[in-house]
Amino acid sequence: MLDKLALHIEALIFASEQSIGKGDIKAICEAAFERPIEEKEIITSIAAIKEKYDSPNLAIELVEVANGYLFLTKKDFHSSINQLHLHRAKKKLSQAAIETLAIIAYRQPITKLEIEQIRGVNCDYTVQKLLEKELISLAGKADTVGKPILYQTSDLFMDYFEKKHLLNLLIKLDRKSYSCSNNHNNIDFIKKIVNKKWNRKLIMLMLRMS
Repeated sequence: MLDKLALHIEALIFASEQSIGKGDIKAICEAAFERPIEEKEIITSIAAIKEKYDSPNLAIELVEVANGYLFLTKKDFHSSINQLHLHRAKKKLSQAAIETLAIIAYRQPITKLEIEQIRGVNCDYTVQKLLEKELISLAGKADTVGKPILYQTSDLFMDYFEKKHLLNLLIKLDRKSYSCSNNHNNIDFIKKIVNKKWNRKLIMLMLRMS
């Protein structure tokens, strides 16, 4: 069981948005307790906190980062945290972002110009937002004039959406209107899909897939 000092240090680390070092912990605790505190007391308390969170019954662990301490989710639970981030990101995606994301997932790696040719509008803002949400990432540069940047879906995206599922969904939903030949990797095919009146339903189905 943690003593009073250790409980206060635990609270400090928990409340800190960034890693907090022993020096800051010592200064804050001295102000709170209104007495001098030896560094070895801080070290002993941190060791006790770490031992507590090393238990397999807890999903959080105490980690030393950048000469400070921070509570992080244990590796075994990272997949669930990724789902949380993705779930939050999906709620805030505009239709333009959803369409752009679907095109990138289907045609990756792809340049912004190619995306704009498909959608028929400027995509600077949309691509930037998807980068900020970490749903897409840079994939190098195309071997064409000007060396434009290539975009691809990120690891976070791929944790939740598998490209083959998207391809299967596109082919399945489009089967009534277009023949399903082996040539599903060209821009014209994607453009037809994006322009179809059931486009929003298609994309929303893609974003609900697991």
